[in-house]
Amino acid sequence: MKTIRLERVDSTNLYAKKFQEDVIVIAREQTAGRGTKGRSFSSLKGGLYLTKVVHDLPFGAEELFRVMTDAAVAVCKTAEAFGLYPSIKWANDVFLNGKKVCGILIENVLSGTKIASSSVGIGVNVNNLIPEELKGIATSFSEEAGREIPLDEVEEVLLQSLERQYTLEEYKSYLHFLGKKITVYAGDESFEGIAKDVDEIGRLLVEREGKIAAYAAAEVSIRL
Repeated sequence: MKTIRLERVDSTNLYAKKFQEDVIVIAREQTAGRGTKGRSFSSLKGGLYLTKVVHDLPFGAEELFRVMTDAAVAVCKTAEAFGLYPSIKWANDVFLNGKKVCGILIENVLSGTKIASSSVGIGVNVNNLIPEELKGIATSFSEEAGREIPLDEVEEVLLQSLERQYTLEEYKSYLHFLGKKITVYAGDESFEGIAKDVDEIGRLLVEREGKIAAYAAAEVSIRL
């Protein structure tokens, strides 16, 4: 796959959209990194910022969740390669020791029941400094490992891991909150429940007052 490496870019996702072919864009720094739901994503030098765009995926729109699970598990496999112990906060944020180390932004284009293209943006805190206002909620590979991690090695492992496909069971093995009490936020409302499982289309199954309901990531957010 065509790979473009940049020292600095506004957003790898935006840059990758210029191409009509399958492409991987990698940057050492982003000036306008984007997270989910329109949030900004801190993208200082020392981190790894990557977008992979693939056209005409070999499965249908009903399996869109596979794009997200494959990306999240690939990041977890990468962290493990450097002696770290990751977990996933549903749906696709990767954590180390209770702090966020990676954000994933996925943008899909559908054509009927097919996936015309999928853009997977991944931002990993490797050796970059964590802004003061985020120190309580974010971390980096180097901070957790107690040493600087070679950025080129992280890139190599992540690219190899992204070439694989993973099962739903592999994804769920990183959801350490399953079986525990969580708070679910839906608009202005919130409630507590027990996180029971994630179904085959990516919905979180929550038990509340003896009943189980399914929620999509676009509908709610959770706090562990």
